[in-house]
Amino acid sequence: MTSTAPQQPTTDAWGIDASWLDALDEEHTVAEATIARLRQVIGTPPEDLVDRAPIVARPGDALEVDEADVECEDGQTRHVDGELPEDFPLGYHRLRTPDGRERRLIVSPGRCWLPEGWRGWGWAVQLYATRGRGSWGIGDLGDLRAVRELAQEQGAGFVLVNPLHAVAPTPGQEASPYLPATRRFRNPLYLRIADVPGADAVDVEDDAGRALNDGELIDRDAVWALKRRVLQRVFDARPGSGEDEQAFRDWWWHQGQPLMDWATWCALADQHGPDWHTWPRELQDPRGAAVRDFAAAREREVAFHAWLQWQLDLQLRAATEGITVIQDLPIGVAGGGADAWAWQDVLAPGVSVGAPPDAFNSQGQDWGSPPLVPWQLQAADYEPFVQSIRATMAGAGGLRVDHVMGLFRLWWVPSEGSAADGAYVRYPYEDLLDIVALESHRAQAIVVGEDLGTVEAGVREAMAEHGILSYKLLWFEDDEPAHWPAEAMAAVTTHDLPTIPGLWTGSDLAEQRHHGLGTDEELERGRASLLEHLGKVPKKATPAKAVTAAYKRLAGAPCTLLSATLDDALAEERRPNMPGAADRPNWCLPLPVPTEELATHPGVQSVAQVLANGLQPGKKRTAKTKGRS
Repeated sequence: MTSTAPQQPTTDAWGIDASWLDALDEEHTVAEATIARLRQVIGTPPEDLVDRAPIVARPGDALEVDEADVECEDGQTRHVDGELPEDFPLGYHRLRTPDGRERRLIVSPGRCWLPEGWRGWGWAVQLYATRGRGSWGIGDLGDLRAVRELAQEQGAGFVLVNPLHAVAPTPGQEASPYLPATRRFRNPLYLRIADVPGADAVDVEDDAGRALNDGELIDRDAVWALKRRVLQRVFDARPGSGEDEQAFRDWWWHQGQPLMDWATWCALADQHGPDWHTWPRELQDPRGAAVRDFAAAREREVAFHAWLQWQLDLQLRAATEGITVIQDLPIGVAGGGADAWAWQDVLAPGVSVGAPPDAFNSQGQDWGSPPLVPWQLQAADYEPFVQSIRATMAGAGGLRVDHVMGLFRLWWVPSEGSAADGAYVRYPYEDLLDIVALESHRAQAIVVGEDLGTVEAGVREAMAEHGILSYKLLWFEDDEPAHWPAEAMAAVTTHDLPTIPGLWTGSDLAEQRHHGLGTDEELERGRASLLEHLGKVPKKATPAKAVTAAYKRLAGAPCTLLSATLDDALAEERRPNMPGAADRPNWCLPLPVPTEELATHPGVQSVAQVLANGLQPGKKRTAKTKGRS
């Protein structure tokens, strides 16, 4: 196990910290009422949990049992006496002790997969915003394929995309990629209709679809209404037998109960709405007889939602072929969504995750996702976490863990109070990091941890020990990029922060002012701080010159990954998301240039050349994966 533990304040038996340190290292005491409420929500684990919880270990580790038989994943049975042999197979096994007790044994390599000595640069893309002339109002997997081909031609090693996870299949489509209904399945909005087998045999309403590109904003409801109608038409026209049908059924069977749960939840949401809490009580139990009867009576509706996931799997694999595509894992899911329905016994009711007050938000933040109860997660053999990690890595070769500090502790916010009234709750981070390493090893996927903001001592050390790359932003770092660590992804900005053009022209500040996100003094001070990180750029320089200057600074970093946003390269002044601006069209802003014109755009060419030069004399090859799951 890892030897470096994060520094912890006083933590009680429920895993709740009695106090917390802010970014200025000032200590704050948690209110007794908050602690009492969170203890009630967490509950008391069973006395025998310590004997039933999974053992997470590495080959050669001493075990907490003296003697046991292990039924391995591959069917073999091995006997262990107090420790795992060095040649013990990695994976998820079942351990049985002589007294008849059984528990899960998870054997991890301890470090994430990363090609030795490899470095690469790549594009960070908000896929929904990256529309082409063949898109239907929203960037899709056809556009991702085009970006991937561009990246390969430019010598890039990776593409980083926003979360592609699914939301409810109902009107009122959730715009934020960070509040999905599930972290195990993908959003059908990203399907390229023309690439769906059988689409050429029906009326695909292509003219109506392309007309959706004329909107100044991305209208997900309009896009989904049209795409769903056409996809249903394609699905209904499929032959009921044949090679294609058998391939779908085989794929569905291999996905098992998770896909059945998702497809059933979608069919239920179509009829009863997107929040399972409002459904008839008998349908709120995913393992109840009423749900089984519903799925049997509406087999075709359930099959349609499963078929959509099959098409997404096929298109994603085609879009990512030959390059590492790093997918983003949100910190949680919507409380009324499919994962919350399937795992409701593992989630904390009446609580959501967020962040305490800090220099950027004096009221704290509430992100709206219910947290997993640590001991319930252990009692569930870590399966909710395993499935979420595995599914997000699948078919692409990379993972970015949003708010990676959440594997160590999460800020829990009781529904009765504000975000400032929360407390930190601890998680079994050593086990979770080892699970990430195991899934990374199996998928041959690079892992990046988004460790921005308040990071307690020991977290980055534990990440490094597990081979998880840190995340360095030009906007935040006081050190010169040349002094940044090699074990990191380097970037200028993120989707929540100003673009370089928006910062340089002052338009981002003006927008913040318009939305009342701070006093003039606070906003001016914040802008001045970020401008300092650009380095020496002439005051009369164009936004394009400022972009080039920023990426030249970034290119000096020795980091494993160098990342550039298409927003910067295309001189987009609006950031994708402005936290706290509820009346702003966050996550709905398309890029100003169609996908087909990216290759010839001077800003895209300039940034690509700058970062490619920054890798010299390092390698600029692609980190191709061999064992994607």
